[in-house]
Amino acid sequence: MSSETLVILRHPALLAGLGACVGSFLNVVIHRLPRKESLLRPGSRCPDCREPIRPWDNVPVISWLLLRGRCRACGERISFRYPFVELLTAVLFMAAGRFIAEPTGLAVALVFATAMIAVTFIDLDHMIIPDVITLPGTLLGLAAAFAGLVVGPLDALLGVLIGAGGLLFIATGYRAATGREGLGGGDVKLLAMVGAFLGPVGAFLTILIGSVSGTLFATWFMLRTGKGRTAELPFGTFLAPGAVVVMFVGTRIVEAYWGLFVR
Repeated sequence: MSSETLVILRHPALLAGLGACVGSFLNVVIHRLPRKESLLRPGSRCPDCREPIRPWDNVPVISWLLLRGRCRACGERISFRYPFVELLTAVLFMAAGRFIAEPTGLAVALVFATAMIAVTFIDLDHMIIPDVITLPGTLLGLAAAFAGLVVGPLDALLGVLIGAGGLLFIATGYRAATGREGLGGGDVKLLAMVGAFLGPVGAFLTILIGSVSGTLFATWFMLRTGKGRTAELPFGTFLAPGAVVVMFVGTRIVEAYWGLFVR
């Protein structure tokens, strides 16, 4: 593949357009997968009046803006979530092109980021992380590792063990100390997938970022709502974005940390 072709494939505009289209499909996944509905049939339709959405009304972001966030058929509001997911996916695809140089590595990163977006919003809405994402995702991460596309095979295997095992250890300790379930099996399986793609250090950083961001949000939530510590929060909604951050800048985080001690 020529260098000119690689430049074109990694062009921010192309990646943004691809990301927006993938984000449009992710909206379908986020809505239908937890309900065990087909992702392909029926086609996109208004959630209120069930009228099929015409192709020209289904252009990512643009159609929502032109229709002022309303269904053309019934006039009901269409959630801002839809264009937000499309924009978020577009931005992450552009970021992947910025941080990841190798084309095969870029393709793997796009798949990983797409899965993490789906996990983030499904867990936010339903407090579940579907096995149909994490289990095949773990196998895909291991396969990518043995193909030399992500971390090395040994790191991938250690990442699965440390990621899933570390979170399982935390969950067991929390249950022993409080008598309550603090983490679900979906979170553990998610960390197995993260470890397969990012290795043991990446899995550890993901747990760290997810725990810090989750704790900060939980503190704000309790202060704002007055609800106690027993309120359930979707941990995967913090772990998945943390994994994307680690994928992009995890190496820089580790280098900056060691730079504090090594001069």
